[in-house]
Amino acid sequence: MKKALIVWGGWDGHEPEQVAGVFAGLLREAQFDVEVANTLEAFADGEKLLGLDLIVPVWTMGEISQELVNNVSAAVQNGTGLAGCHGGMCDSFRTNVDWQFMTGGQWVAHPGNDGVQYKVEICQSSSPLTKGIEDFDVTSEQYYLHIDPAVEVLATTRFPVIPGPHATNKAVDMPVVWTKRWGQGRVYYNSLGHHADIVELPPVKELMRRGLLWAAEGKQVAAANPKQMAGAYSGMADSQF
Repeated sequence: MKKALIVWGGWDGHEPEQVAGVFAGLLREAQFDVEVANTLEAFADGEKLLGLDLIVPVWTMGEISQELVNNVSAAVQNGTGLAGCHGGMCDSFRTNVDWQFMTGGQWVAHPGNDGVQYKVEICQSSSPLTKGIEDFDVTSEQYYLHIDPAVEVLATTRFPVIPGPHATNKAVDMPVVWTKRWGQGRVYYNSLGHHADIVELPPVKELMRRGLLWAAEGKQVAAANPKQMAGAYSGMADSQF
């Protein structure tokens, strides 16, 4: 059985326990051995993380030690998948640039807050992660993120929808779903998921199911072509105290 670790916590407004439960259900249906933890100390055993197929963070607006980030980073670099959604992965630790580099983006705003109606547009792509999924409307937070230009964008949303200081710029297509690589590991992110009911929407749930499984498959791919990666990486070591 593939092994997955889901770690939830941080800001309660994102319903982290409920969202973690949705992800656990998807993975157990796919015959994963799933561990669910509500403490960041679940990242303390670096050797254990290296043995996982998938890590799923569901943690918003928290603080984390550099040692724990290094452990997650080392595991992903060596093939463990990383997948998550909304603030649970790309607004987890605002002060840790290494986490943001690894995940591919960082939340900076959601103009209009919750309750904005907007369209999610699926990119024309050969990716099996979006095959057969049509554009859809959602009423939720519309995430504006700062994005790693190395990501492969699989879905977008058009800004501006709501007036604000950003609206005087030209219209932009903001990534909603993306993938990237971190060393040997696969990284998947979906900006939808403000509450568990949004994750449960059929197209969102299916996108997440595919993304979780895709990220976890990277471990077998890496094992077939092993390249020992560094135990830790920091592109901003001078900023970590």
